[in-house]
Amino acid sequence: MAVLINDTCINCGACIDECPVEAIVDEDDNPTGEEIYYVYGDKCVECVGHHDEPACATACPTEGCITWDAVGESPSHRDDISDDMRSDHTPVVE
Repeated sequence: MAVLINDTCINCGACIDECPVEAIVDEDDNPTGEEIYYVYGDKCVECVGHHDEPACATACPTEGCITWDAVGESPSHRDDISDDMRSDHTPVVE
């Protein structure tokens, strides 16, 4: 992962069109089976080279819905995000 959509997701779709690398899928294509949107960690680049911060999080109307997560297989990630912020799942936008 890189960013994570948690269970406060209301499936509004605001995030999906903002993703420059098409890393987000809706609840119908969520591989976990949960009824929320999902971010593929091996595609998410945390908008590095595209936006100043992850565009999905700035578009999301639900406070705290999109959080930092472990870098994992992410092809690119933000170096200024601490391990604590990732392990604590700190909201990307507060």
